[in-house]
Amino acid sequence: MGARLNLVEHNLHEVQVDATRMLFHIPSSSLFASDEITSGVIASLRQGECSEQELQTRLAGRFNSQDVKQTLEELIALEVVSDGRPLTPEIRNKRVEKTALNTVVLNVNTGCNLSCTYCYKEDLDKPSAGKKMGAETAEASVEMLLKESPDEPRYTVVFFGGEPLSNRPLIEHMVDYCERRLGALGKGVDFVMTTNATLLTEEIVDYLNAHRFGLSISIDGPKTVHDRNRITVGGQGTYDVVRRKADMLLARYNSRPVGARVTLTKGITDVETIWDHLFNEVGFAEVGFAPVTTGDISSFNLSGEEVEQVFANMKALGRRYLDAALRHENIGFSNLHQMITDIHEGHKKLLPCGAGLKMLAVDHKGELNLCHRFTGSEMPTFGNVLNQGVKQVELNDFLSARLDRTNTGCQTCRIRNLCSGGCYHESYARYGDPTHPTYHYCELMRDWVDFGIEVYSRIMAKNPAFIDTYITPRKGH
Repeated sequence: MGARLNLVEHNLHEVQVDATRMLFHIPSSSLFASDEITSGVIASLRQGECSEQELQTRLAGRFNSQDVKQTLEELIALEVVSDGRPLTPEIRNKRVEKTALNTVVLNVNTGCNLSCTYCYKEDLDKPSAGKKMGAETAEASVEMLLKESPDEPRYTVVFFGGEPLSNRPLIEHMVDYCERRLGALGKGVDFVMTTNATLLTEEIVDYLNAHRFGLSISIDGPKTVHDRNRITVGGQGTYDVVRRKADMLLARYNSRPVGARVTLTKGITDVETIWDHLFNEVGFAEVGFAPVTTGDISSFNLSGEEVEQVFANMKALGRRYLDAALRHENIGFSNLHQMITDIHEGHKKLLPCGAGLKMLAVDHKGELNLCHRFTGSEMPTFGNVLNQGVKQVELNDFLSARLDRTNTGCQTCRIRNLCSGGCYHESYARYGDPTHPTYHYCELMRDWVDFGIEVYSRIMAKNPAFIDTYITPRKGH
């Protein structure tokens, strides 16, 4: 009778784009245009399992038997169709045995000169009470990278806060230290900083420009939106000063593109208007949106309906991104831009981000946190740069717990290798467990990925040069 053929549903996903059916191969995060015969084989097997002979009979009036056989062999090789042989175990079932740390986030000051109402930082202080990181701790953090991952050709040092520029002397000390120390070893170093922009001066901007900092400015949109939450300690809105500083920065800064980071809170869902202001009026190179759904202060969290509206509005902006891409223009919508990059490069994320795997965050006491969002939280740390170093066993145990998707909805989810369960801190804030999948986002994320597949497919069909111009070189920024 022959082997029984089954469709392996959790390894494939189809998205219709006009007359073309796109096949997303989930294990490899690869995208194919599905021809008629492939679609026919898949549709036939959806009717129920059968032998190859039965499949040939079902399709006999439409396709040549040799073409069916060849297509079937290809689909079996991709493990989209099973002929009864064991499927390749997915890498996700294995443990994390070694991390390749190449990035350290230095929480240089818990103090901040602003008092943003929604701030997630659990260790945030007023400027006068800020706990500043010392040079010994910062230097030990870089030495930790060299000890843990001595063979990396390039490292990244991220300055974070509070407001990092409120500890400017340490930043300048570490830039000098890293360039000398890593330069002597023939290593490269990149500096990254997120700032509220209020402390920028022409002198500081020129310094950051000279050392090619990757900069993100926290700004929430036009004045009426920004001033709702991004206020001074005294309760005053900060848009006017941030806009003035941003204009100065963008006029002088030319070493790397400068992005805007927008936090979306309760009542704020108008993604297109915010993007239009920050991209077209202010002139940021990219605008990225971070919806708040699990902040400590629940009154700032987007409601379920608002989160749905945010995703709908992101898709509306995404359609503008697509129209621009077909005109060979990039409108700097970084959420979709990253999705297109992931799809194009076939990214297969076993874990949701580089936290713990490539990156650790250091607080002012030298404690190693999974990422900057966990500094000051009740979450156990993974060592200390001043004495014990990285607790590698505990870190591997944690990452392996998230890697294991057994008995979770992630195990067979079609976006399991693009989402990988979602943000650790989202899970920690919402469920009290950083290894718990962010189930509250699942359907919206699946729809967002489908939208990304559609946009990518249309770009590849009508203007593939956009990918060569704006996606492929992006890592060089």
